Amino acid sequence: MKRFLEKIAAILEKILPSPFSLAVLLTLFTGFLSLFFIPDSVSIGKRLLLPASYFTKGIWDLLSFAMQMMLILVLGHVLALTPAVKRLIELLTKQIKTNASAALFVSFFTVALAFLNWGLGLIFGAIFAREVAGNFQKNGKPLNYPLIAAAGYSGLMIWHGGLSGSAPLKIAEPGHFLVDKIGIISIEKTLFSPMNIAVTIAALILIPLFFFLLGKIKFLPTTINISETSTEKTAFKPAGMEKIDFSRWFSVAFALFLFAGLIYSFFFSGEKTGINLNIINLFLLASGLLLHKNIHSFLTSVTTAIKGASGILIQFPIYAGIMGIMKYSGLLESVTDAFISISTAHSFSYFTFLIAGVVNFFVPSGGGQWAVQGPIIVEAAQQLNVSIPKAVMALAYGDQLTNMMQPFWALPLLGITGLKAKQIFPYTFLLMLLGFIIFSVALLIF
Repeated sequence: MKRFLEKIAAILEKILPSPFSLAVLLTLFTGFLSLFFIPDSVSIGKRLLLPASYFTKGIWDLLSFAMQMMLILVLGHVLALTPAVKRLIELLTKQIKTNASAALFVSFFTVALAFLNWGLGLIFGAIFAREVAGNFQKNGKPLNYPLIAAAGYSGLMIWHGGLSGSAPLKIAEPGHFLVDKIGIISIEKTLFSPMNIAVTIAALILIPLFFFLLGKIKFLPTTINISETSTEKTAFKPAGMEKIDFSRWFSVAFALFLFAGLIYSFFFSGEKTGINLNIINLFLLASGLLLHKNIHSFLTSVTTAIKGASGILIQFPIYAGIMGIMKYSGLLESVTDAFISISTAHSFSYFTFLIAGVVNFFVPSGGGQWAVQGPIIVEAAQQLNVSIPKAVMALAYGDQLTNMMQPFWALPLLGITGLKAKQIFPYTFLLMLLGFIIFSVALLIF
């Protein structure tokens, strides 16, 4: 079985180009399809130029959304690099004695933190897996390192149903790009719905149990080569106003100022905005400043974390352009009609889940996927008189499910652990099958 799964992973590595190239291919494919939906009265010369014009009309529509998603990842990563989180990892690592307990601990805490913030969960899981491997190497113990790294990636299968989930938080935000059609939908109807609460509890129990059982299986010990990270610091004496960057109280004061703004927004402003992407990012910013030693430490972590957000920066405009092609060419309306024709009020959410899982291979971003699929789902759900909150969560489940075989978000973890995608994919594929059961049961029951 393992050899079979490794062959699948190797094939995927060969046939899948870079995530950016996938976005470009999807753009060209969408543009080609749109040619068939432009009115016949349009001349051939103009018809060939229109898809590109539609793309440019939509390309900048999601700039604020892209910034929000970049901050989610960067600030989550910054939190994972705080001394408090590092101490937590060190404490937990000391409690781990066996391969099975390592898989259990790493997966449980990764899933729990990914529910709070996907960036934090992703980086925490990667660092935790690496520290566990280093400890086993130091003590001469065998470890199934790819399994432990896969456990550190498991949070990406529940993130979109968590407190940093792109689609649920976006529709809870005033002025989101579909507000004219669906208004503002609070997270009480999506993230804190009975269905998603049940899914989250099931994931917190079943995923660690799944990895614990896998950890019990005999394995060929992986050669672990974890080099010691140098803790030597270059002597530096700040002078003049540079001392502010190294002042603990200065960073704490600013963090408290930000927390005060959050408290006012929730209890005194009267606007009742609820939790949305802006609130989450402000909380992460304040927490990062509070938990780092000073502003210099905080900014050093930001420099480290910002590298992982480059994909969001450059790809979100592409997804917005794709949305523009679909919207202005009439392709969106046609796809919606086709979607409705194969769906019923009962089956719509499940079809949304399955289609979202496939689309995630081509649009490997929850926010980007919502930008492309959101208008289609909303239009179809309204025509079928289906619950929009449930449809949004169905998309979230499909998106996060196939993350287990999507190399895009695994890149930060692979960089930290020093492993290759094909080494963890056999285990994440099995996890994907478990997730498919969890999400399918939830969508069919609720």
